[in-house]
Amino acid sequence: MPQLKPAPRRLFGKSVTIPGMLQQRTIKAITRAVGLGVHGGQKVELTFKPSPPDAGITFRRTDLPMPVAIPVSAQTVCDTRMATTISADGEPGAPKVQTIEHLLSACAGLGLDNLAIDISGEEVPVLDGSAASFVYLLQSAGIELQNAPKRFIRVKKAVEVRDGEGATLKWARLEPHHGYVLTFEIEFDHPAVDATGQRVSFDMGSGRYKRDIARARTFGFSKDVEAMRSRGLGLGGSMDNVIVLGDTRVLNADGLRYGDEFVKHKILDAIGDLQVAGRPMLTHYTAYRSGHALNNRLLRELLADRDAFEIVTFDNVSDAPAGFAELAPAW
Repeated sequence: MPQLKPAPRRLFGKSVTIPGMLQQRTIKAITRAVGLGVHGGQKVELTFKPSPPDAGITFRRTDLPMPVAIPVSAQTVCDTRMATTISADGEPGAPKVQTIEHLLSACAGLGLDNLAIDISGEEVPVLDGSAASFVYLLQSAGIELQNAPKRFIRVKKAVEVRDGEGATLKWARLEPHHGYVLTFEIEFDHPAVDATGQRVSFDMGSGRYKRDIARARTFGFSKDVEAMRSRGLGLGGSMDNVIVLGDTRVLNADGLRYGDEFVKHKILDAIGDLQVAGRPMLTHYTAYRSGHALNNRLLRELLADRDAFEIVTFDNVSDAPAGFAELAPAW
């Protein structure tokens, strides 16, 4: 049976070790990161802070005359072009935070439920283009077990969304599963991408997120760079944080981190996109050529159908999916 490790009696003045129960998690200490936004190219500082049980993950724009809190939820997503963006009440013209998917993916990989994030601009820094730096920062802050049961969204019936047809077809699906597995297939018709793995299935309970998924970087095509920058996008992108593809090959001198890095980054993104639900998922997610927009559509379709899901907790760790108590060690 998986065992929960005892955690100190410190956060919010409550005992946080509950024998047998699968508990919520936050971080133990404040930690910070500074970097450039991949699209805006502006220097931004992040400050990560512990947050109480059932608070969820919330960003707070500290650069505004009056700081604005923006909770992470499917309803606060206001834009899915090029990245996942949230805003106050989901209004397009309200204060926003862009490119949240890599950070949220790291939170999911570490099993974090509650986190307060102060941000000094409107775009989460890209750092190295993957989730690995966020994993390192958050793990270094320590993981704290909390005095509340971890709440999951368990999918009860299949939900699917589709877009296009024939050569333009894209789709994504959620199905019932006792655990959290993601299966993704890509098709880019590019020699360098075609030479790598096109389909990956990853089990979040395997304990291999940090090793197998977190280091997969975002990627783009050199032919699109000029058009993107003319629209004010990609201004912070470089070969230090993006895999750049020329006409026939990867242009980065250090090559790829994984033999299937492209499709693994799509899984990394999908984990972050689905984490905006505000709770970890129990489902098998399957997708073909999906992206931020389709992932958010899928999540909204699920949450709009109260018969398609339920919120569950596990009073005994032994009843939870294998490995879920060890998503991140508590120390």
